[in-house]
Amino acid sequence: MFRTLQSDTIMSDIIKLLPDHVANQIAAGEVIQRPASVVKELLDNAIDAGASSIQLVIKEGGKTWIQVIDNGKGMSPTDARMCWERHATSKINSSEDIYTIKTMGFRGEALASIASVAQVELKTKSSDYQVGTLILVEGSEVKKQEEAACEQGTGITVKNLFYNIPARRNFLKSNPVETRHIFDEFTRAALANPSIRFTLHNNNDEVYLLDGGDIQLRIKQLFGYGLPEQLLALSEETTIANVSGFMGKPELVKKTRGEQFFFVNGRFIKDAYLNHAVMSCYENLITKDQFPFYVIFIEIDPKHIDVNVHPSKTEIKFDDERSLYQILKSVCKKTIGEHYHVPTFEPSSPDYFLQLHTPNQPINSPQQTPPPAIKQGNNNQGFNTTNHNFNQTKSSDWEELFGILNKKETIADVGGKRFAKMPDELELETDAYSKNITQIHGTFILSQIKSGIMLIDMQAAHERILFNKYMYALQNQPMVSQQKLFPKSITLNAADALLLQELLADIRALGFDVNELGGNAFSINGVPAELNHYNEQHLIDEVLEHYKQQHGNQTKHQHIAKILAQRAAIKPGTRLNTEEMNNLIDELFALPENKLSPSGKVCYKTLRLDDIYKILI
Repeated sequence: MFRTLQSDTIMSDIIKLLPDHVANQIAAGEVIQRPASVVKELLDNAIDAGASSIQLVIKEGGKTWIQVIDNGKGMSPTDARMCWERHATSKINSSEDIYTIKTMGFRGEALASIASVAQVELKTKSSDYQVGTLILVEGSEVKKQEEAACEQGTGITVKNLFYNIPARRNFLKSNPVETRHIFDEFTRAALANPSIRFTLHNNNDEVYLLDGGDIQLRIKQLFGYGLPEQLLALSEETTIANVSGFMGKPELVKKTRGEQFFFVNGRFIKDAYLNHAVMSCYENLITKDQFPFYVIFIEIDPKHIDVNVHPSKTEIKFDDERSLYQILKSVCKKTIGEHYHVPTFEPSSPDYFLQLHTPNQPINSPQQTPPPAIKQGNNNQGFNTTNHNFNQTKSSDWEELFGILNKKETIADVGGKRFAKMPDELELETDAYSKNITQIHGTFILSQIKSGIMLIDMQAAHERILFNKYMYALQNQPMVSQQKLFPKSITLNAADALLLQELLADIRALGFDVNELGGNAFSINGVPAELNHYNEQHLIDEVLEHYKQQHGNQTKHQHIAKILAQRAAIKPGTRLNTEEMNNLIDELFALPENKLSPSGKVCYKTLRLDDIYKILI
């Protein structure tokens, strides 16, 4: 019996080459992620061209207009046309050149990627030509090339980024957010090249005008940090690498990252391993949630690093990272040890300074003049502490003075009504409402309820209460500000000033009385009552830094309310009296959502009588 053989179905060929414009757009996704990516690539090219002056102009967060003008060496008409081709570069000729590269850009991807997703105009002229060249490119297609009158150097204007890829454009953030990313790239380029004159205009307003100078001047221009009051200089030369730059003193710290800069051979990099080397030198000088300022330059032979490991070129590899780690740690620790000496003093109790005691004997030191006698109806020539009432002052008076515990305004008062009723099983014992409640280790509140006992995390509970209070203020009725006796003036860098202007209406609704003074300066005339004992400058800095680092799906209002609630909530170790504990419980269970704090911590747990019996058996 014969089998019938069936021929296999013949399939048509399905693999094909992508059109050039599609391939360019896909490749552009690796290099050009947002307007700040365009700014980085254009600034790198201007620096590589040997420019001594660079101008950056942006509009609408860089979405509609990015322009970089430099006075570098410029390009010939042929080079001006060739630079738009993929992998066209003047920096390398062979694969070995990659490991000796010292320029910022080198792979020839930047301009080709930008041209594939935007409308670009190039004007350039070199010293060898009397006239310059004008080229217009749209979607990788050259629309025009002609002679044009222009100064020596190069000017590139990028219009309508992602105009031909609407889906990519929809993923861009708001204009202020994209503007802040551009400011970050501008700051890095300006720090790495302090001798170059940089200017930045945002929506026709001049934001930065940075004259060329040394790194000390550039740090002052960008961050306002003075020398040597706030910064420590570091410098060391070794056979492996040379390290130089500046570190902030332990007082110059912030609650979030953002002012830490590493530059390797003039290139900004991100490296968690090297960051750990610097942070370890601040051990026992700052807390774990604080981050110091530093700008550190590392000069190393290019053959010992690989810069071609990431499309954005912000990550590099070292062939001997451990040795570099030890060098960096030693240099930073030596710098702090030489320049920073602060005696520490630990009081024996919180009110130690209120219990000053001076000997009754007169001071007879030969270098000092005895203080005049204080007459109290006798001829005692000594300085007797009985003439003063230091010991009669109670620490609770100081706590009240500085507003450490401010419970005058409750959630029920803010909302105008109680939002929810405490469940029956959580009802406190009526007869023992004011007796069967206690505080444990200054952190938890233990209360007797009908079904057993309830343990409340007072910090998490207070956080939840304040969060709802602030959200109500943002959405309905602004809070009253507690005015400062002496207004505080602060000056921010351009990026933070722009962000504060964006948030000004919201923080005013929360009780901040802030006015613009011009020139990135602001006056703080009042703050929310719960935050009256905080440093105003630090409060604003924390709001801005946390907002810049925001993640997740929270709204702007939720994020601001969460930040302030975390700062204003009572901290572990704060002693509460019975009335304050009862008020905290009342306000917590007046909320519709009270199980978790905005930070995700559990506000309370219950333990039934049956569970207690099981524990004891």
